[in-house]
Amino acid sequence: MFERADIGERAILVHMDVQDEVHREDLDEFKELVTSAGAEIIEVVTTSRNRPEVKYFVGSGKAKEIAELVRQHEAELVLFNHALTPSQERNLESVLQCRVLDRTGLILDIFAQRARSFEGKLQVELAQLKHMMTRLIRGWTHLERQKGGIGLRGPGETQLETDRRLLGQRVKQINKRLEKVRKQREQGRQSRRKAEIPTISLVGYTNAGKSTLFNRLADDNVYVQDQLFATLDPTLRRVEFAGDVKVILADTVGFIRHLPHDLVDAFRSTLQETTEAQLLLHVIDASDENRESNIDEVESVLHQIGADNVYLIQVMNKVDQSGTKPRIDYHEDGSVKRVWLSAMTGEGIDLLKEILINYFREEVMSGEICLKPAQTKIRARLFDLGVVESESIDEQGCYNLHIRIAKRDYQQLVQREGLPEDLLLQKT
Repeated sequence: MFERADIGERAILVHMDVQDEVHREDLDEFKELVTSAGAEIIEVVTTSRNRPEVKYFVGSGKAKEIAELVRQHEAELVLFNHALTPSQERNLESVLQCRVLDRTGLILDIFAQRARSFEGKLQVELAQLKHMMTRLIRGWTHLERQKGGIGLRGPGETQLETDRRLLGQRVKQINKRLEKVRKQREQGRQSRRKAEIPTISLVGYTNAGKSTLFNRLADDNVYVQDQLFATLDPTLRRVEFAGDVKVILADTVGFIRHLPHDLVDAFRSTLQETTEAQLLLHVIDASDENRESNIDEVESVLHQIGADNVYLIQVMNKVDQSGTKPRIDYHEDGSVKRVWLSAMTGEGIDLLKEILINYFREEVMSGEICLKPAQTKIRARLFDLGVVESESIDEQGCYNLHIRIAKRDYQQLVQREGLPEDLLLQKT
């Protein structure tokens, strides 16, 4: 149903250089994606246009050139390093006489191969279904009756409606199951909050070294491979950096340019670990010449999932490949901005551990807080954190709470809710 490519399938790659920076893709990264999917690259076709052509995405002449290469090499698949419309896929398949897959379909296929957990498989299937619903007509062109009228209404219309209904029902089933998983994850997060165990979430561009750093910090053996999207299912481990500093370390799926929106939506419950974390470690491949654009892409996704307000420290990984010495960079206010290290060799890991220990050893604040009746959301958040020691309600209906809260949690709460720090809490 989802057009999974067989391992070793012979593929021709098509890459177009466009003037628009927003839609420009990286050819080397595309080759890595194809290799990660298990396809055999037999030819790479490059072209350049100011804007994509409506019918074939590439020009009609280039489409005929690709068709000739397909026949010469007996290729089974043509992969485009761009997002194609359903009509463009249909038109290209008609000319090339083989299957055509765009960048989104390729990423979905890789995710389908990598998913191991029940939740991960459901999330991938949900994204695939949403992507497929716009392309249903491709499987039933032999039954279409587009003109309508007496004698021209064939079974194709009924078949398409049936397929859309069946896919819609499956989407509803998956959403219900994922909702149960979300509730279970939320219960786990609440338990950790009550136990006062903070969470550190590793985020970053795919293949930046998150899992290697995770293994180094957690002394674990999570699957590590030099390929895109080696990690798909989130992994949580309890780590003790010092006797009084215990954290939950979360390894998450890597991001990539133009990550399909359906995937971001489907993996929202998994990425919730990131939005609820007390600290984000943004792992960056310091040896990658495209690291600045990769940083921008990760920050864009963090904003998209609502995690851009979580305190973040950049981890410049792979200094052993970039020729940089381990060090710590600071903001003007003295807070840590980034740390340079190598997760593979262990250089600079002690610097990162020292940063984390100092960050989570911060002082505890206590005092009175007065919330208006309209601020029940903040009140609920404080109770979720387990920091409320006592509560009373005055004649105006305001909540007077005595709380004891870690300074980092308090500052994060103030930042998220847009509250003035000096008015929210009086230290005692």
